[in-house]
Amino acid sequence: MSTTGFPHLHLHSEYSLVDSTVRVGPLLEHCAAAGIPAVALTDQMNLFGMVKFYRKALAAGIKPIIGADVRVTTDDEMDRPYTLVLLCQDATGYRSLSELLTRAYLEGQVRGEPQLRREWLDRARCAGLIALSGGAQGDVGRALLNGHEDRARNLVADWQAIFGDRYYLELVRTGRSGEEEVVQACLQIAGAAGAGVVATNDVRFLAREDFFAHEARVCIRDGRVLGDKDRPRHYSEEQYLRSADEMRERFADIPAAIDNALEIAKRCNYELSLGNSVLPAFPVPAGETEGDYLEAQARHGLEVELARKFEDEVIPANERDAVAAPYFARLETELEVIRGMGFPGYFLIVADFIRWARENGVPVGPG
Repeated sequence: MSTTGFPHLHLHSEYSLVDSTVRVGPLLEHCAAAGIPAVALTDQMNLFGMVKFYRKALAAGIKPIIGADVRVTTDDEMDRPYTLVLLCQDATGYRSLSELLTRAYLEGQVRGEPQLRREWLDRARCAGLIALSGGAQGDVGRALLNGHEDRARNLVADWQAIFGDRYYLELVRTGRSGEEEVVQACLQIAGAAGAGVVATNDVRFLAREDFFAHEARVCIRDGRVLGDKDRPRHYSEEQYLRSADEMRERFADIPAAIDNALEIAKRCNYELSLGNSVLPAFPVPAGETEGDYLEAQARHGLEVELARKFEDEVIPANERDAVAAPYFARLETELEVIRGMGFPGYFLIVADFIRWARENGVPVGPG
């Protein structure tokens, strides 16, 4: 990976449905053309675009970083959900993030929006994850904007207890209200707490001229019209995929924030294993393989069906072997195909729940 480019670590794509206009294909084409060595996909509360992004990034020669922009909520009804960016450092981090997001959808829905409970985030559940504070939209940033510097320092200490040196204060300069105030305060806290700082551009569109289209999309989400002077402006025309030179110029006074972005990109090395079937191991008798057990079960089932056929059609005993031969030949062909594809376990699993359904009065179709 190049050490001169700038890796964007906070970026929403088309999979953040009403929050971004970035499409995965054009994103990677743009990164390749601009010499961006690595990029993170951090869609809001989901990993839906992960496989598509990973494949296209590798094809474009870009290092893919898997992550998510999560919404965290607390028991304090006065606190609005805040942002925390989580990046997968390795396979352990991917499992941690997957489990957290799954729990958010199963247990953390608030008015249809999945959220993480703050108490779910501890050292064990966040293993293998790198965290960015979320800038002005994170809990530390909000505390600073509300004048609660002591609370901000305590929050940083709490996150460091969970993530250690994998927690970074996120510095964003896109011209939105309060951002620079948060940047300067975070620098002071980072120095005292020994925390790292990192620059991001909180990307929502590829080019500056895409801002208007993005605003239209936001208006659709909010039920507003572009001409409404009173509508909230949560985004800036600066939230595009800036080049390395632009980011270095913008953070010329904080070169460590750029260096740390590269360092984080180096630390994130999760590799997806694609194209392989992943099935649970089906329990089979000792000394047998799944293939052996499937064959035994299939032969037994065929023998039962043939016995029914011989009885219903009154086939003489001396003719039954000849009648049965084509069926057993076809069974052997089917079993060879199943073994060759590595699917004995799949057929055993499906047979198991179909058997359970029939035994418990659940209708089962011919498929």
